[in-house]
Amino acid sequence: MTPPAGNAMTAAVRTRLEKAAADNGFDLGPTPDKDWIGFASSHAPLRIWLTARGEGLFLAAVSQPNVLRGLASHGTAFQSPLPPGSCGARGVADFTSLHRLLRRAFLLSRTLPDELLRTFERQAAAMPRATEAERLVVQRVGQNVFRQGLLDYWEGRCAVTGLATKDILRASHIKPWADCEADAERLDVYNGFLLAPHLDCVFDHGFVTITDDGSMLVSPHLLAADRAILGLDVPLRMRSLADGHRAYLPWHRENVFRSA
Repeated sequence: MTPPAGNAMTAAVRTRLEKAAADNGFDLGPTPDKDWIGFASSHAPLRIWLTARGEGLFLAAVSQPNVLRGLASHGTAFQSPLPPGSCGARGVADFTSLHRLLRRAFLLSRTLPDELLRTFERQAAAMPRATEAERLVVQRVGQNVFRQGLLDYWEGRCAVTGLATKDILRASHIKPWADCEADAERLDVYNGFLLAPHLDCVFDHGFVTITDDGSMLVSPHLLAADRAILGLDVPLRMRSLADGHRAYLPWHRENVFRSA
């Protein structure tokens, strides 16, 4: 969709746009760009541009295609006209929605497509790996980076239930750390889900898996009484599922899931 003509960038609106950017991690800027205001972040590689068009329409353009795809559930897509360097924009109707969109864009940019790997490489670059004990320390660094990435990607809530007590949520690999061929797989945010403890356990032990449409499939090896105790006697599904997850899920279904 093409936004309506006419710029609504009053001084008051400009101030609120600048505040929305700063409040959600975009601390570098503002940089005027015709009808847009550009921002960057010292904590994420994403660049954004904000503007107001007409009454009740606020646009956010982004520089990363993967982030743009991840914002599909936020607002409406706009393609033209866009500021140079952007790949697309989303439009929302109010500042509350704009704050949510910008926060989601910031968190996605910290995890996609390979930001976790880069973070791990920076943190572990000088760490020795000659002994098994030293390698285990490096592994723990990677697992902590992975967990933080999942917390960012899933916005601190279980990918299935929405449980938001961060201290008990588990970073659950789809393809386990030891079975990954390289750190790029181990640190891929799509190779995992943020899960409530009981779901992490049954997923890790193959008593449940996830289908390509996001539904949870329960193994016939789990007793009916135990299903009820675990809350698995009712249909469950992922809050969202990306193509990146679907690339790993066949491995879990074939190698971990306890099928009939």
